Amino acid sequence: MSSIGVTEILVILAIVLLLFGGKKIPELMKGLGSGIKEFKNAAKDSQPADKKEEETK
Repeated sequence: MSSIGVTEILVILAIVLLLFGGKKIPELMKGLGSGIKEFKNAAKDSQPADKKEEETK
């Protein structure tokens, strides 16, 4: 399999723009960003207890 090139990415972006419209895309990106932020916070909070103790010293 070959990797995804610039042309393929542009085609995918054009399809997304057609499906969701220009007004919906900022809302989708905001939701995606907040989801990633929440995931990072959850991953950071789930560190083992001994690692957290080392960080506080």
